[in-house]
Amino acid sequence: MLDLKFIKENLDAVKKNIVDRNMNADADIVVELYDKRTALVTELQNLQQARNANAQAMKQKLDAETRQKYIDEGKALKDKIAEKEAELNETEAKLDEAARQIPNMANPNVPVGKVDTENLEVKKVGTVRKFDFKPKDHVQLGEALDIVDFERGTKVSGPKFYYLKNEAVFLEQALIMYVLNILRKHNFTPFITPDVAKEEVLKGIGFNPRGNESNVYAIEDEGTCLVATAEITLGGFHSGEILDKSRLPLFYCGLSHCFRREAGAAGHFSKGLYRVHQFDKVEMFVYCLPEQSDEIHEKLRLIEEEIFSSLGLPFRVVDTCTGDLGAPAYRKWDLEAWMPGRSDENHPDGDWGEVTSTSNCTDYQARRLNVKYHDDDGKNKYVHMLNGTAIAVGRAMLAILENYQNEDGSITVPEVLVPYCGFDKIGPKKDVTSPVYKSIKK
Repeated sequence: MLDLKFIKENLDAVKKNIVDRNMNADADIVVELYDKRTALVTELQNLQQARNANAQAMKQKLDAETRQKYIDEGKALKDKIAEKEAELNETEAKLDEAARQIPNMANPNVPVGKVDTENLEVKKVGTVRKFDFKPKDHVQLGEALDIVDFERGTKVSGPKFYYLKNEAVFLEQALIMYVLNILRKHNFTPFITPDVAKEEVLKGIGFNPRGNESNVYAIEDEGTCLVATAEITLGGFHSGEILDKSRLPLFYCGLSHCFRREAGAAGHFSKGLYRVHQFDKVEMFVYCLPEQSDEIHEKLRLIEEEIFSSLGLPFRVVDTCTGDLGAPAYRKWDLEAWMPGRSDENHPDGDWGEVTSTSNCTDYQARRLNVKYHDDDGKNKYVHMLNGTAIAVGRAMLAILENYQNEDGSITVPEVLVPYCGFDKIGPKKDVTSPVYKSIKK
């Protein structure tokens, strides 16, 4: 969350930022509650001082009438203090709830816009392939090659679930191992994180654990949720801690299953592996000093570019507009890979689709999770926290299948993945049309 004093002193800028982000939040009520809390704290302190003075007076030698007077005053002060403490607690709870709705301030260079079509293209990397045959989308390719089964995924688990099988299993593991080795080269500490996190950690990171707008699966009566990203578990790793300044920055990467409800997500381009309820992802996460975060944000984006350049996938980088940032982000870069299967009347050869993002969240999450460092001036200050997708395996696999497809329906495996896969091509299965397979399909 934002510093409350900052909101009060920069109210107009905070309100404009809310409008620019196309969000609903009430900065005025935050300031009102902040002032009320300040007044209540002062009142409470005065009452406590009066109670202490009363207690001191009671230690003197007093006649019965005077002692009774102080006793009555003490009881009255005790009741007033209890009343003010209750009012203060209620006000602080309301203030905390209202303040958590206020988004982070956006970098002044972020383009102002409401939807992702208003994101600003910064650069393109690689050459979009020109096919001399009509390319298929990844759903057609995956089913024809018997490496992805969406139909049985839906039958067993529901829509937007799937089975990976045969070569796709090795391709997924190859992508994970390849990316983990790149991150090891960049001195990241690797983790395999829990798939469950407490609701207060999700709130701290910026996810809404409950309600119709929530994108996460809450576990009933447990106060926990399935994680939507390892950003949650890596961000909660140092919650409530004071970090050693000399150890910063901390570069972490986490492999996790990711679970997302994707409520309301639909459309032609959400099919197949692009938008699913469960997928695997390797996430980068950094704790750093405030003066380091802009430079590290560039570093995370360059690592993402390194990964997708080495996979031979054409992509572009976009500077995410204010309305598409998400509440915690100060600035966010997206990488969008070329996806030939995203063809329609307006884009007959395909279109771009997001495969990674990286966000600088400054001290917004650190305030909510209470992560600080001990500075040289002796004060404890909030760290800056950043995150970035190293690889979201489903979307990366989607891009590989569609960009590396051959006219005979086979898929050439990117050269850098061959040592991890143990094969360089995925071809049709001879038994896909067998009577046994057909009987299963029925």
